[in-house]
Amino acid sequence: MMAMSTMRTAVAAAIASVTLAAPAAASPDEQRDPNRAQTRPNVIVIETDDQSDSLRGMNTVARLLASKGTTFANSYAAYPLCCPSRATFLTGQYSHNNRVISTDLIQGYGALDETRTLPVWLRRSGYRTAMVGRYLNGYGTDDGFVEEVPDRRQIPPGWSEWYALTAGTDQRRYKYRLNENGKVRRYGKRPSDYVTDVLAGHAVDFIKRRAPRPKPFFLWFTPTAPHGEQSRVPGAPRDPTPAPRHLGRFADATLPRTPAFNEEDVSDKPARLRATPPLSPETVADLDLRYRSQLESLLAVDDAVKRIVGRIRRAGDKRMTYFVFTSDNGLQMGSHRLLFKSFLYEESTRVPLVIRGPRFPRGVVREQLVSNVDLAPTISALAKAKPTLPMDGRSLLEPARDPSVLSGRELLLESNKTNSVALRSGDWVYIEHGDGDRELYDLAADPFQLESLHASPPHAAIRDRLAARLAQVRNCLGPSCP
Repeated sequence: MMAMSTMRTAVAAAIASVTLAAPAAASPDEQRDPNRAQTRPNVIVIETDDQSDSLRGMNTVARLLASKGTTFANSYAAYPLCCPSRATFLTGQYSHNNRVISTDLIQGYGALDETRTLPVWLRRSGYRTAMVGRYLNGYGTDDGFVEEVPDRRQIPPGWSEWYALTAGTDQRRYKYRLNENGKVRRYGKRPSDYVTDVLAGHAVDFIKRRAPRPKPFFLWFTPTAPHGEQSRVPGAPRDPTPAPRHLGRFADATLPRTPAFNEEDVSDKPARLRATPPLSPETVADLDLRYRSQLESLLAVDDAVKRIVGRIRRAGDKRMTYFVFTSDNGLQMGSHRLLFKSFLYEESTRVPLVIRGPRFPRGVVREQLVSNVDLAPTISALAKAKPTLPMDGRSLLEPARDPSVLSGRELLLESNKTNSVALRSGDWVYIEHGDGDRELYDLAADPFQLESLHASPPHAAIRDRLAARLAQVRNCLGPSCP
């Protein structure tokens, strides 16, 4: 607890040195030629919450970002759980290094050293920064039981502007609290209070004020869609609730019944899964409802992307702006009989990743293995910012340009929640569990991970090679990471 107290003292000092004031209006010369004096690019990261690697229904993202940028087809969340995943984004480090290994206050948000994160590095290099949406689990908690927990008005260091949903209401679509630059505002239940639209409004307003000026900016826009909703009312037609204009757009959609859905034979799986019963008809029906709810809720995010790109275009900043679209993790949604995330299967770990900008090829797909541990190194390289932590990831600038770069890369996957760690290597994924269970899959032959080969004698050599390699990298730091 002393370490957390010391860290929070440093955070408070850093916060006190930050002035959160709206910028003055741009001069007429700057308005006529907004890029004239700008030498470094703007970066806008759009990160959804619990979205699989599918962009179904997100036609704007496909048209304005994917078709004009680089899609990374094999993008993974290093730890497929909200709080650890977001900490990895902010630090460029695996969870075993940034120490955020849970969603609780002690091992989650409270473990993050907020004085050594991407926004701090960007501010020091001259960027204006804004966070709009959901931060880390537990942010804004004020329960009186945990020492040094910041209240709902707290603003972490590194942020010029701050619009963050606070704990307890951060997964509501209406009647939520939003910390707007240190002042907590309560929103109601009018259609205009729909959370994605409100957050998009703040994001667009930030761009409108910042883009006409030569100083570069960084925006982290983190809507809560398509995460499930807090306090769902029994019998509600949707979970999560979509914007009123989108209700019913996917009324007939049903969750894809992949071969892994409600897997019939789990005898090859770890003991935990072998003890998991098949999904009931009621659970399957609920999953269908959640799936159409997710698709409809993402339509408001798609609208937000249109507004954000449009505002950049109107400011004349398109050639100076990078757009990153991704998610913090996927979701099992019935695959292998599982309903949550954190499991090191493809459904939880795979996430969308599209990057559009001057140094990323237009309309191409790259197949190299990449991870959210790569995003902070990439953004730091674009911004010429200097990280104060050893980066576990790699910049994606060269892999985007040249498909041979990182073509033989391996990835580390970890989950303290399920007490498991994995190595993704080529078409193989090898998983070790804390209770001694192991799994081995050939994703080329078995993309849905239906048959683990860990006990197969013909595959003993590949299993042992991957196990030895995993032992080498599971505690890696910086350049020693795969």
